[in-house]
Amino acid sequence: MLFCPAKTVWSAEEDSLLSRYGGTPSLGELRGLRAAWTGKTLRVVADRPPPAAAPYVWAAIPPPSGGWKLERRAKVEADITNAGAAEADVLLWVVGESGWDAVPAGAKLAPGETRRFSCRLRETFPDGTPKIDPARVKDIRVMVRGRFRAPLALEVRGLEARGAEPPWSPPTARVAVPAVTEDEPAPGRRVRYRLAGDPAGGPYAVLHLPEDWRPGAVLPLIVEYPGNIFFVPGCYSTGLPDQCVIGAGIARGRGAICLALPFVDRSAGVIAEGGWGVPDDTASYAVAMVEQVCREFGADRANIILTGFSRGALACGFIGLRNDRIAALWKGFHACQHYDGDGWNGATEAGALERAQRFRGRAVFQTDNPRAKFQTVMDAMRVPVTWADSGLRAHATAMFLDERPSTEQLRRWFRELVTAP
Repeated sequence: MLFCPAKTVWSAEEDSLLSRYGGTPSLGELRGLRAAWTGKTLRVVADRPPPAAAPYVWAAIPPPSGGWKLERRAKVEADITNAGAAEADVLLWVVGESGWDAVPAGAKLAPGETRRFSCRLRETFPDGTPKIDPARVKDIRVMVRGRFRAPLALEVRGLEARGAEPPWSPPTARVAVPAVTEDEPAPGRRVRYRLAGDPAGGPYAVLHLPEDWRPGAVLPLIVEYPGNIFFVPGCYSTGLPDQCVIGAGIARGRGAICLALPFVDRSAGVIAEGGWGVPDDTASYAVAMVEQVCREFGADRANIILTGFSRGALACGFIGLRNDRIAALWKGFHACQHYDGDGWNGATEAGALERAQRFRGRAVFQTDNPRAKFQTVMDAMRVPVTWADSGLRAHATAMFLDERPSTEQLRRWFRELVTAP
């Protein structure tokens, strides 16, 4: 069921979000820049442009201890001034706690220019699906994208919540995806989880044990790859495993373990937010992590499904069929909005056809992928293929958290696959 915002039934004055801190607001993640508060003004400075592979810098403002309480607000706004000497492509984001949930406001600011940025908290995807739960906001993020000419300088003032809305109510039967934490694995938690022996600051996966997990249980395993780092007004994608929610949408929090994997460069000890990392490293990491989860949490080695979105969808074939060892893991594939063979970053059709010969699974499910484009590669898989159109009409994964025909079809496909002998 899709969500349609109701008419406003109450009103309230605008209020400053900064007043809720009871002092100087804190700062969260800073990437590629420096930031500091001067009174109620946030001053942001970058001394050099970001790398071409990930041309984004940002400053995150986390919520105060009591939260921002945006459930009955229409928008978050701020005045942003370009105090530098070159044009800046600026995005203001209100970012949710999990998945792809974020709402933006963007503009290119000339030197000396000030604009009012307004993020609509009840903004929807083209089909009416809400983009964000305003009750679960992780941070407000000021971002500059592109290889700007340094030094960069921005000033952010007047951060406010404005307008009145009825209390937030999620779509009927929407899957509530837990926020990712650093806690120990436990039923119902999504936690950052590392290979034994890896350092705390190194690559990590995200492990989500279902609510009904118990020691000794043998449950299917849904392994998932995230999209590429990519920030535009229509798509908020960090490139990190924290954003993987397809598995949660398929399982609805019960009956299956979900494991979101990173793309890695092991020699550098980092997660690759963009690209494949080192493809052989990424494949080896996947095998080692799946084996560890099977040993420690009882994942069923005979019922492992690989899924992914965008870059992660290409990874089903490009990484998941890279060699016989990793290819032997999978009972089925699910891919959304892209697949191996479409040409991105070396994933040619000729290579995809070769990799397809390694597939030993039972079935493939494609969401929002053109059948004509991928039919040749699918034929080489030599298994039944299901094609579905979500109707979301956006580059995002929100469709898997609601009860829509394509998602119900995917859930049935999964249940039938993992219960088949």
